[in-house]
Amino acid sequence: MADSDSTVSSTIAADTATATATPEASKQPETKRWADVAEEVEREEAEASLAEAQLDSLAIDESRTSDNTLTDPDDSRIQAVTSGDTPYTSAKRFEDLDLSPELLKGLYVEMKFEKPSKIQAISLPMILTPPHKNLIAQAHNGSGKTTCFVLGMLSRVDPNIKAPQALCICPTRELAIQNMEVLLKMGKFTGITSELAIPADPSTYIPIQKRPPITAQVIIGTPGTICKWMQARKLAMTQMKILVFDEADHMLAESGFRDDSVKIMKTIVKGNSSCQVLLFSATFDDAVRAFVSKIVEEIFVRDYNQMFVKKEELSLESVKQYKVHVPDELSKIMVIKDQILELGEKVGQTIVFVRSRNNAAMLHKSLVEMGYEVTTIQGALKQEDRDRIIKEFRDGLTHVLISTDLLARGFDQQQVNLVVNYDLPVRYDRPTEPDYEVYLHRVGRAGRFGRKGAVFNLLCGDRDDLVMGKIEKYFNTQIAEVSQWNSAEEFRVALNNAGLL
Repeated sequence: MADSDSTVSSTIAADTATATATPEASKQPETKRWADVAEEVEREEAEASLAEAQLDSLAIDESRTSDNTLTDPDDSRIQAVTSGDTPYTSAKRFEDLDLSPELLKGLYVEMKFEKPSKIQAISLPMILTPPHKNLIAQAHNGSGKTTCFVLGMLSRVDPNIKAPQALCICPTRELAIQNMEVLLKMGKFTGITSELAIPADPSTYIPIQKRPPITAQVIIGTPGTICKWMQARKLAMTQMKILVFDEADHMLAESGFRDDSVKIMKTIVKGNSSCQVLLFSATFDDAVRAFVSKIVEEIFVRDYNQMFVKKEELSLESVKQYKVHVPDELSKIMVIKDQILELGEKVGQTIVFVRSRNNAAMLHKSLVEMGYEVTTIQGALKQEDRDRIIKEFRDGLTHVLISTDLLARGFDQQQVNLVVNYDLPVRYDRPTEPDYEVYLHRVGRAGRFGRKGAVFNLLCGDRDDLVMGKIEKYFNTQIAEVSQWNSAEEFRVALNNAGLL
């Protein structure tokens, strides 16, 4: 991993490192594509074909049946399979969860929640009820998964023990920072301390040998930095009560993250074998699901609960998806300039996803030269620049953000109502094979928490048609088409049908 041996404060702008929650293969299109230009692997999470080949030999253990099946009366699509004889009751109110007054105040006063979402009502009893069994959980983007594991961590921490008790592992610094912001808000009245473990910019760099042992009670960070802290004996595991993997399918499916993730699990078990592990994601394909189940059983050697949604039901109903055929690459830019940017300001913020850093740079340059104000984020930027760009977008200072898949997973901005797939997501080195999980995560950036949203997929040539067709088949859905790519009226109708105009 590329993480530095440094830490960043839980409050990004703060000078100190610890924060406290105070008592308050098909026919190729003729057009040359920018994304086809050879370049370095685009993401830290690039596809690992060897790991995937090893996973393909595993099968899901269908023999795991259950005595207890929780079903939410409002959404029978979510199925929770529990092990053993521990009784669980779906929570209709947060008061049903036996939370502390301080946590309830954080949920109602700071988070402005009224009642648990569907996934929270089902998963929180499994997380919070002794004997605190492990949980592998999948649910829709924007359904409230972050609240589930953040509330789980805060609930398990003893404020009187000044040592790490909860650890959350995230694939990117952006997601770690976002999760920390939720934790600080939700835990505002608890007095629980927290610390970010992510690569820091050089100005805040502290050599790991010079920093004191970690005493913060909740740690949220990226796997590389966490492993370095453990290896330097700065992060003790003896008091660890709960371990969370956000975007767990991604953390355990690909070689770079998988090795570190498994190492963290094994180290924690050596320090405290009773530590609870929660693995959350919006997507678990069959091979990864089998591997995750196998790893949890082998390392933690005890029963675990599961919660899954069928892949056909994952496509978000509140987000209207469209496909737009264009004659060439230049037409993609014209669609964004003439249709998306012109109409987008009326409906909220927009994220444009591209396949590569090269595409991000070329699209940004083209739009800026045409006089449009856009920002771009990708993994090669300096960490301080990434933080600044995200903050400007969150604060509403910018309205259009071009991004690689760095922000495809977990990025939560409620004002994002439009997503544009400038390039469809495909498997690394397999340009005709869709990356179904990434597609779903991209779609999930719009329509957060049931809000209205729209996604425009720009298709250029036979290869894109083939990939789009596979996506439709996989999710058992038919995506509507904007028949004229240069018709402002058709885009206006599409946005109106999506409930955005």
